[in-house]
Amino acid sequence: MTDTIIKVNLGESPYDNDKIHNRWHPDIPMVETVKPGDDFIIECVDWTGGQIHNNDDASDVRDVDLTQVHFLSGPVGVEGAEPGDLLVVDILDIGTFEDSQWGFNGFFSKQNGGGFLTEHFPEAQKSIWDFKGMFTSSRHIPGVEFAGLIHPGLIGCLPSQELLDEWNKRETALVDTDPNAVPPLATLPYEDTAHMGRMAPDVAKAAAAEAARTVPPREHGGNCDIKDLSRGSKVYFPVYVKGGGLSVGDLHFSQGDGEITFCGAIEMAGWIHMRVNLVKQGMEKYGIKNPIFKPSPITPKYDDYIIFEGISVDEQGEQHYLDVHIAYRQACLNAIEYLKKFGYTGAQAYAILGTAPVQGHISGVVDIPNACATLWLPTDIFEFDINPNADGPIKHLDGSIDVPLAPDKD
Repeated sequence: MTDTIIKVNLGESPYDNDKIHNRWHPDIPMVETVKPGDDFIIECVDWTGGQIHNNDDASDVRDVDLTQVHFLSGPVGVEGAEPGDLLVVDILDIGTFEDSQWGFNGFFSKQNGGGFLTEHFPEAQKSIWDFKGMFTSSRHIPGVEFAGLIHPGLIGCLPSQELLDEWNKRETALVDTDPNAVPPLATLPYEDTAHMGRMAPDVAKAAAAEAARTVPPREHGGNCDIKDLSRGSKVYFPVYVKGGGLSVGDLHFSQGDGEITFCGAIEMAGWIHMRVNLVKQGMEKYGIKNPIFKPSPITPKYDDYIIFEGISVDEQGEQHYLDVHIAYRQACLNAIEYLKKFGYTGAQAYAILGTAPVQGHISGVVDIPNACATLWLPTDIFEFDINPNADGPIKHLDGSIDVPLAPDKD
């Protein structure tokens, strides 16, 4: 039997579990130590630590405390790991808890973080997804069912002090260019809600004041949200501190490329079975600065797609120069408008793109002035035909079942 080296209790606060942390800092103590070649299981709470509930009220998404996230299980030390090595992580399996067969997707309100399409969807909304084995469907978004590709949205190793200082310097400089931006340009250290794992209280406060938030991906891995990082994947992480300090969380049952709804994918609690090994001095040997990975040999088989294009011209008609972010946003908006013709609301269509296994591609970055990005929407996830034809779209839905909208605050 493989040992479960980190366990969680979904009925308690993650702050009460000293094998969980929600910041990156080189001095966070290892909670377990393993050897190269060992395999083990780690349990994880959902990324919000239980703030979102299985109901039809999106006020929890509206009011979520984003300074707490993400809650990560770890860090796990690996014997013999030294700075400059590569930590090789095989994801052997990953799954849901038997008594928690559901997940959630949501849009943050513009007043609480916003998101990729926040100008179009400024209100907090959420959809609940039920798991039936490898498949999922939602009572809030009828007419779709698809196979999950379960993966960790966030996995990485502890940074060195030098790397942490670099993150804080460059991200502070970015925020200073527009401190009031919505969404904010970066999430800077915030000690009040920091959970520093097993760090002693007399040093935790000072460390929390400089500890990095977990929101973005960085050189060590982190919140990369790569949907293909599923069972059977192999990841090579740069090691920056002695022991490596592997942590994982933010598990997703399924996700579309880009995780465009931000509280995106289908967020869940669950477990992950991993094996670790080392490539000594692998960073220099292979010229690696950021993690590299090999994808899973097991993926949902969807072969038929409708592909939506977007270019570097925004909603107001303004021309931008080879801007892939704007091009992908336009591809997403084009797909949403298309799905609305079949009876989905805009919110339902947006949620589909954030949760289903859609593919996002950078299709062109050389044809000035327009970058071209594409969104590949699998047609087989729908219970009806969504392909264009001479008769025009048939409205299969009346939009009466919507993603729940948060009520106004009192």
